[in-house]
Amino acid sequence: MEGRITAQRVKALVQAGHMDAVAIRRHLHARPELSFQEQETGRYIAERLREWGIGVRTGIAGTGVIGVVKGARPGRTVCLRADIDALPVQEAEGLPYRSQNPGVMHACGHDAHTAMVLAAGRVLHALRQEWDGTVLLLFQPGEEKIPGGASLVLKEGALRDPAPDAIIGQHVTPELEVGKVGFHAGPFMASSDELYLTVKGKGGHAAQPEKLVDPIMVAARLLLTLKEEFEAWRKDRQVVLGFGRVLADGATNVVPDEVKIAGTLRTFDESLRAELHQWLPRRAGEICTAHGAACEFEVRRGYPVLVNDGPLTVRMRRAAEEFLGPGQVVDMPRRMGSEDFAFYTQVMAGCFFRLGTGNPKKGPAPGLHTPAFNIAEEGMAIGAGVMAWGALRELGRSC
Repeated sequence: MEGRITAQRVKALVQAGHMDAVAIRRHLHARPELSFQEQETGRYIAERLREWGIGVRTGIAGTGVIGVVKGARPGRTVCLRADIDALPVQEAEGLPYRSQNPGVMHACGHDAHTAMVLAAGRVLHALRQEWDGTVLLLFQPGEEKIPGGASLVLKEGALRDPAPDAIIGQHVTPELEVGKVGFHAGPFMASSDELYLTVKGKGGHAAQPEKLVDPIMVAARLLLTLKEEFEAWRKDRQVVLGFGRVLADGATNVVPDEVKIAGTLRTFDESLRAELHQWLPRRAGEICTAHGAACEFEVRRGYPVLVNDGPLTVRMRRAAEEFLGPGQVVDMPRRMGSEDFAFYTQVMAGCFFRLGTGNPKKGPAPGLHTPAFNIAEEGMAIGAGVMAWGALRELGRSC
């Protein structure tokens, strides 16, 4: 590859296909599908790949697709990953290509991720006689929902033949200016677990408190005590315990028998995570028992810590600097958000980077997972180009 394919050639090919990539993104944006329901999305992706002459494998983790781009001769294998699912969010009015599916929206940029991997794959296919090896284009379902489509892709062995030497992913980032990309080696995104609690007491008429074990009051004490003890214990540890849903289905004068609570646990330390999986249910039970109530506590294990491989991330950063210029590549801090790409980083060298899609001239960009979320689409040429050039750099490496 060295001396034959240049960053400028890749950039030119990406730019030539940019409007097609934008059209693909807008098509997907208007037709979002929820996690593990991406039937039409998968069919559309497979159609585009076949149209360009790229080999296709379907039914990956149910609705996913893998495109297979083969170079001139055998060699290394690189996987470019995109997620394809949408969120249960009602999109705001305004875009001509807004969601046509009520209550469902690409509010996390997965439409753009998919379009960029398609664009990168198209460029690599056009250059296939000039590089050796294989590039897998993985369009993965269910990133937004436990157990995470990545875990199912690995469980069913979809990446075993051939097994990637490296896997590369990216995520649009509205707080990062369009034109820039960001990298972080090592632990980058937190683990995430879902917490489900049921505080069980004895309900009844609110005018007869002496006959009750009020689960609302117990739940209030539970939340305050857990949070205070957790904050005192964690000190400078990077770990988050939060509760976002409390349901007490009573009335003004009716105390319910139980209160349901849901929350999240996030950390960058897997051993600490395991410790908290034991401590939280035990301590919650003790608090409830002390007030005459009972507690059911489920820890629904989610995604592990996303750990970017050090050497691969250094190489990808260097490739991005070659493609964009050093001034466009920045360091990214750790993020308490989670990503099921983390499952891949447990079993192979992975690099997950951030793509700037914010436009400061238009003011603060709406955040991910919000009804008004959108991207500066010119950033897609950068994301597709960095992925294609990074893959070529990896394929050209000595094994």
